[in-house]
Amino acid sequence: MVLVRVKGKCNLCANLSMKKYPGIILIVDDDDHVVITSRMILKQYFENIESLNSPKTLETRLRQLDVDVVLLDMNFKAGVTSGNEGIFWMNQIRHLSPHTQVVLQTAYGDIELAVKSIKEGAVDFLAKPWDKEKLVTTVVNAWQQAQARKENRDLKSKQRALQDHLNHDNRPFIASAPSMISVLNDVEQVAATDASVLILGENGTGKELVARAIHQKSKRAHEPFIIVDLGAIPHNLFESEMFGHEKGSFTDAKETRIGKFELANKGTLFLDEIGNLAPDLQIKLLSVLQSKSITKVGSNKIVDLDVRVICATNAPIYDLVKSGSFRQDLFYRIKTIEISLPPLRGRLEDIPTLFNHYLDHYSKRYNKSIEVDSFLLPELLKYRWPGNIRELQHAIERAVILCRDGALNVSDFQLMNSMDEESNEINSLNLSDVEREVIRKAIIKSGNNLTKAADELGIGRTTLYRKMDEYGLSEHGK
Repeated sequence: MVLVRVKGKCNLCANLSMKKYPGIILIVDDDDHVVITSRMILKQYFENIESLNSPKTLETRLRQLDVDVVLLDMNFKAGVTSGNEGIFWMNQIRHLSPHTQVVLQTAYGDIELAVKSIKEGAVDFLAKPWDKEKLVTTVVNAWQQAQARKENRDLKSKQRALQDHLNHDNRPFIASAPSMISVLNDVEQVAATDASVLILGENGTGKELVARAIHQKSKRAHEPFIIVDLGAIPHNLFESEMFGHEKGSFTDAKETRIGKFELANKGTLFLDEIGNLAPDLQIKLLSVLQSKSITKVGSNKIVDLDVRVICATNAPIYDLVKSGSFRQDLFYRIKTIEISLPPLRGRLEDIPTLFNHYLDHYSKRYNKSIEVDSFLLPELLKYRWPGNIRELQHAIERAVILCRDGALNVSDFQLMNSMDEESNEINSLNLSDVEREVIRKAIIKSGNNLTKAADELGIGRTTLYRKMDEYGLSEHGK
């Protein structure tokens, strides 16, 4: 039996507040006396103390728990004093859980072994018998280094996610039309809360901008704003993308990956096109929203979350709930507050401001000095803009690019052709003719984006391809 010196109250312990450190300390030692004594001391300062009397089940335990510090014995076989066992298992720990800090301990410690263990990656070394103050000080220091590694890992992941969204950050939320007053009021009121918000509106009406405005006005403004297009995530990758996965959990999982929920921790997660989510995936999303926690693919560890969720869809969500295509319990979970955005044709007063903003933006981007024909804006106000703000933005960019004489006029926007197409009635009552025309218009409206066209039509992309082939339609709607 190895004796452990337990003196009076240590200086560090006297200075610590009564609140325990969060996290998990794992003691791996085949000496029951050492384990019992260590647990008795450390449980006063840490919330969770776990123990193993053999490292054989260490891998399983590390996959189950998010361990901060492992207090690891260096020798487990009788008569062995080299310390090689401890160094071997320490390397296993570093591979399985890189942020976990390892404190090695042995009854046969010497300077050479201590230096070797530190070089191999141990955060510190304890020679038995140790006293209480030395044990607590060493483990607390190791715990602090583990937290620093976690924060650095999470920060890097968040920085990558934020970098992906930087190109969206400078887009303004332009809204002054009377039809937008209730939207603006709702944004102001809901931003100060953590209530879930469901934003409804046609494609291109600015649902993402409303979600971003809520985030920027909230107490989470300095935390991540993560955008997820649920309609673009393959069914079989949903859990990996949303909840993350461990290295080796499936064929292509070559490294551990943080999911969108964890990336958005402390911030806001914007789930766009939630109406397109398959019923079996709706259940998984509901479970996470209810428990406020996720479990990565290939892991048993539960990760608690603090995420504000904002959802949006252009689908007829109430009809989907009524028909059973969208779960009622999930619907009420995401719809504490509902914000409905009017189409651009319902907020014509904003078109001049939007026009000036995008004209200035693209004139600078393409280094052009452009004047505007006085007849242009009145014509833009007459157009119905089926693609809403997104269509207006793309129309202005195209017009600026193609402008040759430095002056924009109505012909640069090709609005007459668009309006003719929009107003043309389908003369035939044949169902095939009607379906062909609807598919053609959906392809044109989506800007030849077949994924969006399929979403607009409420069918799968494979079905759309089959219909296009049946009706002899190209990817340009011709």
